[in-house]
Amino acid sequence: MIKIENEVKLTIAEDETSPFLTEHFSPMSKEYTATTDSLEVIGEIPKDLHGIYVRNGHNQVHAPMGVYHPFDGDGMLHAVHFEDGKATYRNRFVRTTGFLAEEAAGKSLWSGILEPHLNTRQGWGSMGTMKDNAGTDVIAHAGRLIATMSQCSEVNRLDPITLEMLEPDSWNTTVAPQGICSHYKVDNDTGELMFFNFSETYPYMNYGVVGPDSQLKHYVPIDLPGVRWPHDLGITKNYSILHDLPFIFDPELLEKGERKVTFFDNMPSRFGIIPRHGSNEDIKWFEAKPCFILHLSNCYEDGDNVVMEGCVSFNPGKPEVGKQAANANDRITEAFNKTATQYKMYRWTFNMKTGKTTEGFLGDEYTEYPVVSNDYVGKKYRYSYNSIFSPDPSKAWYLTGLIKYDLKEGTTQTYDYGEGRMGSEPHIARPANAVEEDDGYLITLVTDMNEKRSECLIMDASDLTLGPIARIILPDQIAVGAHAAWVEGARIKGELVK
Repeated sequence: MIKIENEVKLTIAEDETSPFLTEHFSPMSKEYTATTDSLEVIGEIPKDLHGIYVRNGHNQVHAPMGVYHPFDGDGMLHAVHFEDGKATYRNRFVRTTGFLAEEAAGKSLWSGILEPHLNTRQGWGSMGTMKDNAGTDVIAHAGRLIATMSQCSEVNRLDPITLEMLEPDSWNTTVAPQGICSHYKVDNDTGELMFFNFSETYPYMNYGVVGPDSQLKHYVPIDLPGVRWPHDLGITKNYSILHDLPFIFDPELLEKGERKVTFFDNMPSRFGIIPRHGSNEDIKWFEAKPCFILHLSNCYEDGDNVVMEGCVSFNPGKPEVGKQAANANDRITEAFNKTATQYKMYRWTFNMKTGKTTEGFLGDEYTEYPVVSNDYVGKKYRYSYNSIFSPDPSKAWYLTGLIKYDLKEGTTQTYDYGEGRMGSEPHIARPANAVEEDDGYLITLVTDMNEKRSECLIMDASDLTLGPIARIILPDQIAVGAHAAWVEGARIKGELVK
């Protein structure tokens, strides 16, 4: 069965000049429900694969106001639900307040993230001057999905199977106007969700914990020396790790209302390790080399040490916010160029007794979007699965393949999607009888511009060099996306599984 559940009218002109609205970025208008009884499957879907792979992404509906950034598009979830050797694909827009308002108006009502000065609305981030498109992150918690935008947004809850919007959590109003930011983390053992938000007014950051019952159980302000722009959060079994990085709005210009992101390479990075249910007074701060971090692989405790691993840049780049130069699209592409920004795998070790930080690279490859198995989040682990990118500067954001890091042996495996094929963030699906950390499957979505179609790939997580076990041909070509999540079959309804 391939059923078109809904079709949204796109108002984007066919001659739209933004390179981020064509080819791999071309938006979809249809929302499907499709089963593998009707979809082409190359290979065989494993019968012990049970759960839902869901990927978020930006799918612009209306002609943009001014400069279009690829993070401006309306959020759309793509989900593949596996059970008993079969699969069902669904895609749905995340119908935020902003989406519904523009749907009613039939046009864009917000400018993009690079031109907040064009908006007359007041307020911070994507809950004010920017539209909350909820197109960046997605994760499963308490039997529901949460979809958000990275610059903080409302707690958009959705059904993990149908992808329909659900009533917001009651604590949505408590954390307003900042909301929550990508990238919140879930401890599958306790069912707790840890998150942060940030603002241009004091307090510049808040930190919170949500229980397995979807109730806010902890929410405290964090004392920072000024306005910051953090992107990720780390957790261990007992701590959370907050980021105070020197890639920030120039404070002197910000006082004049101008937002220019600047890397202050003479300012140390700071990492605040806070007990999971602690307060600002309990934080132990560590200094490290000036850097910027988009995404962490994982964090864990090792004796007196707290270890944090992920992808780091010592040469970060972002296009200017505010009045744009004529070459804005080139500047956006440059900011995504992983060869230029040089993101590599890195380890920070914080000694809780001595206060000392040690740090160093874990590999020479330019890589990002690192993920680990849900079962190992916050715990000592061995494998990180990352994306690798096109070396072509004009295609710098194209996820052209995968790399698996064995952090115990110091080795890697790679897989290339092939010419004209661009992937998504992968996730690891471990069956109920899994023993080893990499027992299971690696799942991702790929758009193939040679065939003008998209596929869901299922690979053996223990050996990427074998290539796909199965490829499910999707009913439409999907736009490239951001982050993804895996919802174990036993946790779809929110139960804790021991």
